[in-house]
Amino acid sequence: MFVYLSKLLPPLFYPLGLTCLLVLLALFMRRQRLRNGALLLALALLLITGNRWVALGLARSLEWRYLPQGELPEAEVIVVLGGGTLSPQYPRPLVEVDQAGDRLIYAAQLYHQGKADRLLLSGGRIEWISAGNPPAEDMAALLEMLGVPRQAMWLESESRNTYENAANARALLQPMGIQRVILVTSAAHMPRAVAIFEKQGFEVIPAPADFTVTLAGWQKLKSGGVATQLLSLLPSAENLALTTRMLKEYLGMLVYRLNGWM
Repeated sequence: MFVYLSKLLPPLFYPLGLTCLLVLLALFMRRQRLRNGALLLALALLLITGNRWVALGLARSLEWRYLPQGELPEAEVIVVLGGGTLSPQYPRPLVEVDQAGDRLIYAAQLYHQGKADRLLLSGGRIEWISAGNPPAEDMAALLEMLGVPRQAMWLESESRNTYENAANARALLQPMGIQRVILVTSAAHMPRAVAIFEKQGFEVIPAPADFTVTLAGWQKLKSGGVATQLLSLLPSAENLALTTRMLKEYLGMLVYRLNGWM
């Protein structure tokens, strides 16, 4: 039940969902003043959450919590969380990656650098949301293309969320006495993932990938001219999507804390 509610309810509280609710509410309001207020609030919500300052500011607040600090130490296993792959369904000729697929490239690099001898690929499929293979299987196929031998991978294909990623990883690794792991996931997701894995008793070495905000990009935003600033204030679908992803992480942190998972 938690998985269903966690997927169905949050969109109603994200900017686009709230905007739609406000517009819908305005259609049924009889008082002109209340109707105008609801429509103005909907417009303000899109203007605020769709501008670049808000989107990058929220992303930076999460992504920069685990910035790279020199060379990563070695560990017993590299844990890679699913979410960056697209199954080879027609007309795709092979497994493809989305923006979060950077984590697979980074995981392969860490393996080839000798940071760990094994990789645990964690990610299952929610059947009523998506079709295709479990992400763990798709990640394994891509990592093989990147030169990682199949025998170096353990697949965990039952997890439906980050809590289950950590709990199932513990069930697999604890009997082998493995506690120290390199955790690879998207930078914005890393704060929540680290807290959940530590709650399960792991010693976590964060290895974030998929950064949206770079130092050069942030400085450019702050020091740009009038044209840059005006363009940054204009709402866009890209900024709205980024804001939504960051709000999803903050909401996830709140829900996971309330459940005692982090």
